[in-house]
Amino acid sequence: MAGSLEQGLEWAQETLGVKPQIAAEVTRFGTKSAWIKMATPTFPLAYLEIIALNPLVTHLPKGVESRWFDMDDKALRESVKPEPRLIHWVANVIDLHAAHSLFRMQQIERGQAIACTNNTAKGVQNWTLTVRPDGQRLFDGCAPSLVQWGKPNAAEPMKLHPRNVLPRSGLSLKGFEVTHPSAPKINAALTAIQMKDVVCTEGPPNLQLQLNTPKGPVVLSMNP
Repeated sequence: MAGSLEQGLEWAQETLGVKPQIAAEVTRFGTKSAWIKMATPTFPLAYLEIIALNPLVTHLPKGVESRWFDMDDKALRESVKPEPRLIHWVANVIDLHAAHSLFRMQQIERGQAIACTNNTAKGVQNWTLTVRPDGQRLFDGCAPSLVQWGKPNAAEPMKLHPRNVLPRSGLSLKGFEVTHPSAPKINAALTAIQMKDVVCTEGPPNLQLQLNTPKGPVVLSMNP
C-alpha cells in the first residue's frame, strides 16, 4: 500500500528500477492500483500490486461498509505516508467457493465473494476476490485473501491474468516469507487449499519478499 499511487510509482522506479503498469480503479472500494510482473517457476502467478486510495472517491457506494484490506484504518494510512510497504497477500485458487469453505472450516471467515473487472487493451479482466464487510485483512494481513481469476466456467480463465498481460519488468520473486504468532492456524488453512509453496513460521507478524531487480537484490517487508 502507498500513501498515493503517484508516490507508489515513484518508489517503484527508485527502489526497484521498474515502471509499474497502471492497472485497476475499483470504485466500489475507492482504490487505484498498479501492477508489476514478478513471476518465477516457483511462483508462476506472482505479481506485485501497488494500491492506494483514490482521492476522487470520497464516499463509498451504498451498501459498502468499508474499503478492502483495512484501508480505512487510520494507523495503516499513516504508516504508508513515508513510503509504501507490504500489507497483505492474496492466494490464487481454482474454486473460490470450495477454498472459502475450507478456510471457514479452519475458523477463518473471509467474507463475501466480490466480482471485479478491469478494462485492458487485450480485453476485460475478470476476477472474484474474498472481502469481509468490515474490510479486515485478519491476522495482521498474514493470512491471504482468496482470488479466482476469470469468469465462472470460462474456457480460459487465466487468459487475462496479470502474468499473461503484463510486460516483463526485470523483477523476479526469489522468496516469500510469512511469520505470525498464529502460524499453526494459518498453515492449517494454507494446507487445506493446497498452498504448498508458502509456509508461515511463528514470530512477530511480518511479510517479506526477496526480489531480484534491475538494481540488484531487494528485500521488501511489512515492517519498516
